[in-house]
Amino acid sequence: MIYPLIKGLVTTFKHCISKPITLQYPEEKRQVYPRFRGHPELQVDEDGRLKCVACTLCMTVCPSRAITKITPAEGPNHEKYPVEFVIDLTRCIFCGFCQEACPKGAIALNNKYELAQYDKRILIYDMEKLKAQA
Repeated sequence: MIYPLIKGLVTTFKHCISKPITLQYPEEKRQVYPRFRGHPELQVDEDGRLKCVACTLCMTVCPSRAITKITPAEGPNHEKYPVEFVIDLTRCIFCGFCQEACPKGAIALNNKYELAQYDKRILIYDMEKLKAQA
């Protein structure tokens, strides 16, 4: 009768003096694995221009239709670029198909995992937001 009580107290005492395994979340961020897929973002080249050529392959291959609008334009040297690019993160399932389909490597999934918002409109990324984070 007393043996299980002592055994329980010993276990409790071991946990009291051991180092805690939890993180103090807002101050300490969790290290993500290299293969972790966060939300998509547009990549820029070494000149600071977007790599995207507005081919719309990422929009075509997206199973959840999170990439809703890509409006192409043509520059003076006949290079194509997007005028409008909209990603709806409320629909994104972070599958990575857009990253695989892009022929120029213009879209990549980052390692950011804090996406909770009170307003859904904040999670709709347009060109200004995509350029600001790139």
